[in-house]
Amino acid sequence: MSVQNFSAADVKARCKGYRRRILDISQTVGALHIAPSFSCLELVATCYFGLLKGGTSPDIDDTFILSKGHGSLAQFAVLEDLGVIPSSWLDHYCKPGWPLATHPDYGTPGIEASTGSLGHGLALAVGMAYGDKLRGIDRNIFLVMSDGELQEGSVWEALMTAPSLGIHNIVALVDLNDFQSLGRTSVTLPNFYPMLEKLQAFGWTTTEVDGHDPQAIFSAVENRDPSKPQVVLGRTIKGKGVSYMENVPVWHYRSPNSAEYEQALREIGEVNP
Repeated sequence: MSVQNFSAADVKARCKGYRRRILDISQTVGALHIAPSFSCLELVATCYFGLLKGGTSPDIDDTFILSKGHGSLAQFAVLEDLGVIPSSWLDHYCKPGWPLATHPDYGTPGIEASTGSLGHGLALAVGMAYGDKLRGIDRNIFLVMSDGELQEGSVWEALMTAPSLGIHNIVALVDLNDFQSLGRTSVTLPNFYPMLEKLQAFGWTTTEVDGHDPQAIFSAVENRDPSKPQVVLGRTIKGKGVSYMENVPVWHYRSPNSAEYEQALREIGEVNP
């Protein structure tokens, strides 16, 4: 489910199309996690269109987990683009009798873990990576997390455990948009920062980049220290790409009305079909 020959320009163009696709879906449901999906799009797309390796065997293909389960539309849009899930499923997002719901569900094509209860993804990744180590399987496990879920105790247990077990093949990309649901993380929990030094103290290679810059994300991972697990802190904007959504808490879970929808389309700009 990965595409090699990474091109940052290609990923940027695809993300523009994904934003358009998610906006169209927003007109078919009463509410959806539109701003959280917009903030993590480049992180998710860079994984699929550059970082994930595989295509030869399910046992050795790299794995992707969207720990930030409420950003599922970002992943669903990518999986649709790759032909992993049919367009009709997204056309009927959150409709009775159709497969796609608010969060990713294991068993859906392309979904490696059920997520949505925040704080589970990293622990799942550590378990998978340790199992791979015991079986002698060489693959990487990528996951996209939210900064809000980094407050969960299970995350810090996993951060402590992975290096202690000699696990080095996890890359966690954090959607660092400084929001947790309806409030600023830096206001709600100011001691959350600085993050980089905390993560390094737990034995992880840590890099901070522009989370909307596919080239910066790709380069940070490609140049990582392979002897340690890595966290990439991606500075992002919640609702990225639409001015009235950017860093406005109410857009955490809401659908635009017709006028807002039209404005969002104009701001995103022309998108190739």
